[in-house]
Amino acid sequence: TSRWLGVLMFTPAVLYIVAIIGVPFVLAFLYAFSDIKVGSVGWHFVGLANYRSILQSPTFRRSLFNSFVFTISSQVLVIVGSTILALALKDKFRGRGFVRFLILLPWVAPISLGAIGWKWILDSLYSVINWVLVAIHLYKPYSAPMWLGEPGLAMLSVILVHTWRLLPFSTVILLAGLTAIPKDIPEAAAVDGAGFWRTLFQVTIPMMLPIINVAVLFGIIFTFTDMTVVYILTRGGPLDSTQVLPSLAFFAGILGGDLAEGAAISLFLVPLLVAVAYLMLRMAHRAEVA
Repeated sequence: TSRWLGVLMFTPAVLYIVAIIGVPFVLAFLYAFSDIKVGSVGWHFVGLANYRSILQSPTFRRSLFNSFVFTISSQVLVIVGSTILALALKDKFRGRGFVRFLILLPWVAPISLGAIGWKWILDSLYSVINWVLVAIHLYKPYSAPMWLGEPGLAMLSVILVHTWRLLPFSTVILLAGLTAIPKDIPEAAAVDGAGFWRTLFQVTIPMMLPIINVAVLFGIIFTFTDMTVVYILTRGGPLDSTQVLPSLAFFAGILGGDLAEGAAISLFLVPLLVAVAYLMLRMAHRAEVA
């Protein structure tokens, strides 16, 4: 009876995963090897034709490069920033709860609202950043940077906004790992004469490596598969300078009506992400064993 009760309790979760993730993934896999379009009454198997087509596309190659730049840059900033915040929030101080609330706010608030707010902040005409730069005489009126209109600045902008979005999530993970470190180990290092930096790089960070790997793994997966910030801020522009694979798949498959090409683009990085997840989990396991 207890065995069937366990199966019965797990069944809703399994059905939910199959319906929300399994079925769309199987359909995307089938579509990627077909010629299906929006409104098609049928489709035909075309093998690797869609992948040959996208690999020959300059826009796809640019989007693939942008995806790596977007992911690697934002994750470096997220890990460095979240480590600093976790160290700052570890010890008690007056107002720590309020500071934690402010840090968590970008993660719990709807990303659409946050991204729209950033779009206003970075707007070419009404940017509050440009207003401040002009007010302190770093730029003349109407000569301030066009944050979302210049390719380099547009990529920098989406990276910083995405970092702002993921920073709270990574901070919570690292803070949990930091508080799990036994207090007697840093205290013993201090007694042996180790200063703050030596304790940080030789004791604290090595002991946090498993949890850091988990934070990096989630961050890479979230970033590689996310298009919200790019879609709201730049729509992939200017001149595809901020186009990433998820946004390109959306534009090709949904707005462009080519479901087969959109599915092929969206599934292109699945093997890579699976390999990254496997390697990161292996590294975390080895760090725990060590």
